[in-house]
Amino acid sequence: MNMNSKTALVTGASSGIGKATAERLAMAGFKVYGTSRRGAPAGHRSFEMLPLDVTSDDSVAAAVAEMARREGRIDLLVNNAGFSTAPAGAEESSMEQARSIFETNFFGIVRMTRAVVPHMRRTGSGRIINIGSIFGFLPMPYMALYAATKHAVEGYSESLDHELRTMGIRVSVIEPANTKTQFDANLLQADLKLDEYREVRATVGQRMTEMIEEADEPAVVAEAVLKASIAANPKLRYAAGGRASRLQFLRTFAPAGMVDSAIRKNLRLATN
Repeated sequence: MNMNSKTALVTGASSGIGKATAERLAMAGFKVYGTSRRGAPAGHRSFEMLPLDVTSDDSVAAAVAEMARREGRIDLLVNNAGFSTAPAGAEESSMEQARSIFETNFFGIVRMTRAVVPHMRRTGSGRIINIGSIFGFLPMPYMALYAATKHAVEGYSESLDHELRTMGIRVSVIEPANTKTQFDANLLQADLKLDEYREVRATVGQRMTEMIEEADEPAVVAEAVLKASIAANPKLRYAAGGRASRLQFLRTFAPAGMVDSAIRKNLRLATN
């Protein structure tokens, strides 16, 4: 595959996984366009930037149209834009907050997909890669809304891959574990905090901080994206990093009770 003729669109590319992915794809020969809701920071980049808010139909349509105008085609879409909440009980987030995280993490992917697929259909080829999470196949206590969005991404991606493969378009999900990014340093706090969860919020928050310190760099996820992008026969799911691979294996083959106990032990939660 001649990457010099391939174009890629990466959402949320101003920092973290998105930036690392855009840089890795550009290094591999893709003509890359990154996007950012807040605008591109100053500095030299190996890829171009477009303004894009994945929660806005008009913004999505404008950015995709601009890339198509410049390049005449879109070969690869990497849906990376997203955010998470800080650890909290599920009942500590308002309905407004729940809608907000789904609007970005899930409906943002739906918007991008709907805008890009017609361009891929016209060329009879394309790849859509969605950045998921291990929390898309594992439960994550006190991160229920974030986990729910990533479970939704898993189901949507698998169904979409079945629908589009006969048109030459394949869909994959990248499943990283915790990653060292600003994403984890700026978590959205629950907006309806209750005293009943105060201690467990602190316990799980401390444990997550420790896991982030031991986490993989964004480049590990970027390599998984590149692998999925150029594979002749892409898989539906790609674990990003050793920890993600081990957890994927555990979820597939270990008894449910063992998985349940391991999750609670890892988070230092009571086992009952």
